Amino acid sequence: MKPFALLPAITALLLLTGCATSNLTTVDSLDLKRYSGKWYEIARIPNTFQRDCTGTVTAEYTPLPNGKIQVVNSCQKSDGAWKSVNGTAKPIKGSNNTKLKVSFGIPFATGDYWIIALDQKNYQWALVGHPSRNYLWILSRSPKIPNSLYNQIVQLARDKGYDTGRIVRME
Repeated sequence: MKPFALLPAITALLLLTGCATSNLTTVDSLDLKRYSGKWYEIARIPNTFQRDCTGTVTAEYTPLPNGKIQVVNSCQKSDGAWKSVNGTAKPIKGSNNTKLKVSFGIPFATGDYWIIALDQKNYQWALVGHPSRNYLWILSRSPKIPNSLYNQIVQLARDKGYDTGRIVRME
């Protein structure tokens, strides 16, 4: 057997590691129709799959008739070119849509996408995390947010147990 034949299984195992036990809490519920649309990444904990994203980063969510959500993540690279990746997200049963399993085409590999804080009145910003606390995104409906709001959201992440010293704000 070729070593590369195991890559999908190893990738799935790595994505699922740390998911079994976590005391990370999510918001009470999420209205998928209100959450749909374009979001801008304001900040994140750096990760390997976004290592070449240096400019504008967006995520667009579209509810599908089968109950899943189409996901299109796009980013601008340092040379100005854009790259995109398409995927799907599926709400985890019993989570009131606050916990999603996201897949970007790698067989049997899904990642956790939890809404851990949200502007529930207007859906203008969201704090998205992973139960391992190794992944975190601050999202907004607009490309920029006031520093005071940014600091409040970072404090929410700190309160949830994230190492906020690792968060990098997008330019």
